[in-house]
Order: sequence, then C-alpha cells, then structure tokens
Amino acid sequence: MTTNVKLYTLHYSEAQTYLWAAAFIVANTLLPQLFHLIPQGGIIFAPLSFVILAGSYKFGWKTGLLAALLSPVVNNLIWGSPLWDVIPVMAIKLAVLAFAAGLTAQYFKKVDLMLLIGIVLMTELLGGIAEWTLTGGIAATMADFTIGWPGLLLQVFGTYMILQMTKYK
Repeated sequence: MTTNVKLYTLHYSEAQTYLWAAAFIVANTLLPQLFHLIPQGGIIFAPLSFVILAGSYKFGWKTGLLAALLSPVVNNLIWGSPLWDVIPVMAIKLAVLAFAAGLTAQYFKKVDLMLLIGIVLMTELLGGIAEWTLTGGIAATMADFTIGWPGLLLQVFGTYMILQMTKYK
C-alpha cells in the first residue's frame, strides 16, 4: 500500500525542528510508561523506536536525530530507565532509525508499507551489528526478533497509520 503524504525535511536553522524534536522527546518520555504497565512491555513494543520512525519519516532525519539522541537520556534522568550502560546502544539504534527513515522519506517522497518494512529491517540489522560490537553478545539483538516482534509490527503499521492520519498536515 502506497500513499502520498505531506513530508518535511526540517533543518537545524528552523525553530520547527526543535519544537517537533521536543514533542517527540515528550512522547518518548510518556509513551514508554504506558507500555511498562505490561510485563516486559518496553522490550516487546519498543515505543521509542515507533516515535522516532514516525517523526523522522514525517519531519526528516535531523528532527529525528535530536529526539533519538536525547530521548534515552531524558528518560533516564526522569524515570531511571534505560540504565546508563544501555543508553549508548539505544542511542545508536535510534540514530540509525532516524537517518534511515528521514533519508528514505526524502528520497522516495511517499509512504509505502514495503519502504517502512525495509527501514525497520535494515535498522535492526545495522543496529544489531552495533549492539553486538558494543556488548559482545548477540542475545539482546536476537530478542528484538524473538520477543520484540510485536514492536516491529507496531513500528511499521503504527507509523503507516500515523502518517495516513497526518496526510495533509
């Protein structure tokens, strides 16, 4: 399913970049708290990734990158989670997602389920390699697929729905 959606490529010289990044950071601070009400909800659904994918696709990689790098830190400062030793891996994976989503949207200028699936899978591959390199283990990377598959589906279909709802905005 393909659709045309109004997409933006915001730059660091624009105030909107920082306003949207702040909105995504707030969403990334509150949304995980809802998912943490479900046992292992954060691991299963990866709500930070969902917000970064949707935001980066709609407003560009620069906006997404700000939110990707700051969201884990803000969450740690407010809620104590994720733990400090997890933040570098999480930030790298979210940054890869922000780049992939923003650049894909900028290049193709449309929303397509296959593009979103490709972004998520490519991000999991590259992010998994980074995680494996930094941690020396593959268990957490494999958990993204074995435990976290509902979150991968949420990223793809949730982003598609969000972008559809904001089609003309």
